[in-house]
Amino acid sequence: MTDETPSNEPVGARFREFRAGLDRPDGKRHRRPRGRGGDGGEQLTVPPADFASYYGRPVLKPPVWKYDIAGYLFTGGLAAGSALIGAGAQLTGRPGLRRVGRWTALGGVAASTYLLVHDLGRPARFHHMLRVAKVTSPMSVGTWILAAFGPLAGVAAVAELAPLLPQHGVLGLARRIAPPIGNVAGLAAAATAPALATYTGVLLADTAVPSWHDAYPSLPFVFAGSALAAASGVGLIAAPTAETAPLRRLALAAAAIELGGGHRLERQGLTSEPYTHGRSGRLVKAGRALLAVGAATALVSGRSRVLSAISGAALVASSIATRFGVFEAGRVSARDPKYTVVPQRERLAENRSTTRL
Repeated sequence: MTDETPSNEPVGARFREFRAGLDRPDGKRHRRPRGRGGDGGEQLTVPPADFASYYGRPVLKPPVWKYDIAGYLFTGGLAAGSALIGAGAQLTGRPGLRRVGRWTALGGVAASTYLLVHDLGRPARFHHMLRVAKVTSPMSVGTWILAAFGPLAGVAAVAELAPLLPQHGVLGLARRIAPPIGNVAGLAAAATAPALATYTGVLLADTAVPSWHDAYPSLPFVFAGSALAAASGVGLIAAPTAETAPLRRLALAAAAIELGGGHRLERQGLTSEPYTHGRSGRLVKAGRALLAVGAATALVSGRSRVLSAISGAALVASSIATRFGVFEAGRVSARDPKYTVVPQRERLAENRSTTRL
């Protein structure tokens, strides 16, 4: 035999040695002693994985949503909270606050629909989403909630124009029947508002994005409180100060709901880190600080137009910062492999320890 002639060493052993050289960057072989069920020789192991990704790609594909969706989260919550305020004002005889609530609800849902369609790319895609109704899909359910809420909010808002119509003729008839129709539509919109305010939290938690998925018990509460805070803020800015007493109490309730949910949001383990660090963490913290300022100012504003406007602006800004912060936190957790790998390893270790017991 010549030097190039292969030896009689088993092919399997030579193949394992070749693979061992590939598995180690320095070409050195990595062996471990024979374990149970071994064939009598040394077996090769894969070295511990680090958090590097395949060819620089993340373990989890980041969301393709643009910041249109962050705006959609805010405007949808604003519309829902405003519809509730409009219905409450209707039942308690506050016409100025009722008008503000109804028109804000219509403006919010119109902006929300535009942002959603813009993110989809083509208006026809929104129509296609209405071709099916799937109760197990938060996106499908949310689309139908938005489609039901929009016309109701529109009818309630347009009914506010009735006093501008002539008192006689066909338009006079419209002037007389528009207010009761608007009242019914306003109450119906308020009935769907809680679902509109919270379904976006369920939608985010239903994804595989770590910081969103692990926050499923908290996100609906955070979004509900944020929606009420934003709507209260607009009311404090635009409604007559003599009718805003309920909004000051509502701002406190919104702060309690959102801060309570936010506290749980930051205690969900490793995946809560993006809510407290980096750009997303700064946005969430800013939202919390603005919420506290807005709620505290609302308490002492009384009938002061200036203090009411300051309080309202802080509450609206708080809601915007919170929604964009939550949105950015999810994007951060999808880009960094550790938020996917480490929780999986922890769950695997916990399952193994439970099985041994």
